[in-house]
Amino acid sequence: MADALSAQDLLADLREQAAMLGLSVRDGAHRELLGEVASIGAKWWLGGRKVNYKMACRLAEAERRLHFREAVVEKSWGIPPPTLTVEKTTVSGWKRSGERTDVSLGGGGKLDYARVREAVERAAVAAGWRFQLEGGRMP
Repeated sequence: MADALSAQDLLADLREQAAMLGLSVRDGAHRELLGEVASIGAKWWLGGRKVNYKMACRLAEAERRLHFREAVVEKSWGIPPPTLTVEKTTVSGWKRSGERTDVSLGGGGKLDYARVREAVERAAVAAGWRFQLEGGRMP
């Protein structure tokens, strides 16, 4: 393996990959990267529903470790439109994998629970950093 990437280079690589995956990305405090994407949305005149995927990764340079947190947040208001939801998931510890697809009169969408996490993990390991998934905390 070649020399490990610096924290700055890894953050730049992660920003680029997150943007390719459709996330809006911003910098947090102390070498932290925050990202969010609206995956599923449906509206009609009585209300609506929105499902957002959020992630955060923080670099601990001394131990060369990337700490990763993620969450799926669903919000609804009024009377959400009738929706057909198909969800296939696998949960192992804090890792949730699988897909959710919503079809509705006023919209819909698709969410892959593990896509971003797996891309970040691959990038961190390829850069010579250790990946650590942190569960139980919101990004």
